[in-house]
Amino acid sequence: MIEAPPGIPPAVWAALETVLDPELDEPITDLDFVEACTVSADGVATIRLRLPTFFCAPNFSFLMVADAYDAVSAVPEVTRAEVTLADHHASTEINGGVAARSGFVGSFAGEAVAELDALRAQFLTKAALAGQDRVARPLVDTGMGPEELAELTLGEVPPSPDLDRLRERRAALGLAHGDDAPLLVHADGSRVTSEQVPLHLRRARLQRVGIETNGEYCKSLLASRYAAGAATTP
Repeated sequence: MIEAPPGIPPAVWAALETVLDPELDEPITDLDFVEACTVSADGVATIRLRLPTFFCAPNFSFLMVADAYDAVSAVPEVTRAEVTLADHHASTEINGGVAARSGFVGSFAGEAVAELDALRAQFLTKAALAGQDRVARPLVDTGMGPEELAELTLGEVPPSPDLDRLRERRAALGLAHGDDAPLLVHADGSRVTSEQVPLHLRRARLQRVGIETNGEYCKSLLASRYAAGAATTP
């Protein structure tokens, strides 16, 4: 996590840190998607987001703006949140829809046919699979075999930020994430057997590499589009 830039209340920045790019599984703060953030004396938080390209998918973009609105609105010192997306082909629809609390379908009337809960779950599932590689890979490197990995629980894994992240993704999906939950599970939460471990970990590795490669590509596009730097005040 990145420390709150000068002038931005830590509680507001901490709220923005909880907002993820659904495809990249990283906080918008770490991705430098927060272009500007101010909080007035009477508690009005004004946040402007930016994305790597003008044509970033409207559904992903909407999720980030709406999630930022919800997260910042929940901060006790904030009386009102105003969150907008700049330099995007669907900014008008997204900004108006989030401000009016219209949902994705209401924001894109005649174009969108469903809200984004299923999409969010799809990418959380991918993130949870990639997270299993992050947590299991060091154990594999020390020589732990399929039989041991299949029996391993989250409580038996050494504490780490990657383990915390995996627990959070599973909790968001409604999957078991306590100490007695298996480390390696399928998308439905069922335990991976020892025979399934090698293929499961290969799939997890591919998912992780795909997410991280896409993330680095998006960061390079953002750096090319905007001067690199932390969030600023307008």
